[in-house]
Amino acid sequence: MAIRPASLFRLAAAGYVLAREGAFGIVDLDELPPQAVFMVRALRLLERRAVKGEDRGTRITAALNRLGPSYVKLGQFMATRPDFVGEDVAEALGRLRDEIEPFGEAAARVVIARDLGKPVEQLYASFSPPIAAASIAQVHKASRVNADGSRDDVAVKVLRPGVRHRFKRDLSTFYAGARLVEAMDPAMQRLRPIAVVDTLARSVSLEMDLRLEAAALSEMAERTKGDPGFRVPKVDWQRTSRDVLTLEWIDGVKLSDPAGIEAAGHDLSEVAVRLMQSFLRHAVRDGFFHADMHQGNLFVDPAGNIVAVDFGIMGRLGKAERRFLAEILFGFIRRDYRRIAEVHFEAGYVPPRHTVEDFAQALRAIGEPIHGQAASDISMARLLTLLFEITEIFDMRTRPELLMLQKTMVVVEGVARSLDPKFDMWRASEPVVGEWIERNLGPVGKIEEAASGVGAFGRAAARVPALIDNAAKLAGRLRAATEEGITLSPETVEAIGRAEGRGNRWLTIGIWAVAVLLAILVLR
Repeated sequence: MAIRPASLFRLAAAGYVLAREGAFGIVDLDELPPQAVFMVRALRLLERRAVKGEDRGTRITAALNRLGPSYVKLGQFMATRPDFVGEDVAEALGRLRDEIEPFGEAAARVVIARDLGKPVEQLYASFSPPIAAASIAQVHKASRVNADGSRDDVAVKVLRPGVRHRFKRDLSTFYAGARLVEAMDPAMQRLRPIAVVDTLARSVSLEMDLRLEAAALSEMAERTKGDPGFRVPKVDWQRTSRDVLTLEWIDGVKLSDPAGIEAAGHDLSEVAVRLMQSFLRHAVRDGFFHADMHQGNLFVDPAGNIVAVDFGIMGRLGKAERRFLAEILFGFIRRDYRRIAEVHFEAGYVPPRHTVEDFAQALRAIGEPIHGQAASDISMARLLTLLFEITEIFDMRTRPELLMLQKTMVVVEGVARSLDPKFDMWRASEPVVGEWIERNLGPVGKIEEAASGVGAFGRAAARVPALIDNAAKLAGRLRAATEEGITLSPETVEAIGRAEGRGNRWLTIGIWAVAVLLAILVLR
């Protein structure tokens, strides 16, 4: 697909800002093709003198903040792709906080009245100025009067005016950049930069409909209603729409304030374990997890429950991915490197041209150094990061859902260790992972798997009569075609003519090829 001149112009403007802020100084030239090395060196000539002494993280975050909300969101998203930007850059981007100037209370009132069909005064008993603002929305504190006359506080999230148009324009620029990357270095196609932008586009489109965030909250509440020590805010559906989300107000202490948590009477080590176990339950048991679990989105309420907010970015894992994760963690605990390798091959993640034995040997290089260390010194998140580095050698294609999981685990483990520096990741995770392994790969799981296979066979058998009927109809049509000859429909002939008229050679060949193949199939 051709790149539009307007997108190229915006890409060049963004490149200039990145160059001025020294962002290209973080690029490892050894990993680039020759033409890209020349371009990066040329762009570095534009750096401001003041940035030369700044660290890599400061450079990239300053550049993205200058470029605006869409680029901040891109930076946060790329923090989940250390395979793409490098581990240290991903770490720097992970510290990028989506905090920008609010757009004002008056504009928020206009959005609410337009979207909910009533003025703010009729919807809420009180309504504050913005208390937090991000690239997509801002939050207000309000109160409501319930049907029984009681009054309680709520959080009101309001979408930023004009944000959809801005993101749509900037996404076209990101696509242009991705196509250029693929064109300059065909090896980058393994990392699928266009697919990366596709994923970002889907994520942003979901974030820009606050009804979908409300639905994610509702689904998470349903899945976790029996979980100890974790909950999510309740949605006020009557005051929620595409651009407005109203939630239960959370009175609690942010996990970024360990001293405040202790002062409230909570044990920090218990909170750390509760956080990690909650996350693993969501990922391994449910295949549905909060993918932005930094300290600012997590609270401890007076009862000691962890309460998560901001469900704009969610991750999903299928049954196969959950089994993959659980077996990998269990395999490293047991030092069963061959089984870990087999799991990769069974899932189709590693091409069959490689051998299980060679892959198991590479996995041993990751696993053996961790044995003999104190459990509190071993990072599961780091282990998964090393695993993905090894898989690159074996041509494993990028799996965005696994990378999102790995990055979220890095963040969650970091939060847990900030609460308890001696946090033992393995001891905290063993009950959850062990329970899943026993439940799904043990006798009960095998029986259920067999039962689901019988059910699938029954559904297939039920379709057999229809398949036989369709086959009979097809045979009749082929017999008629054989006896009467083959006639291309007027529409097909017209399509061939239009293609030739436009000079579209490949489309013409394709249409004729289809016609010839049909003829061969019928006349055999």
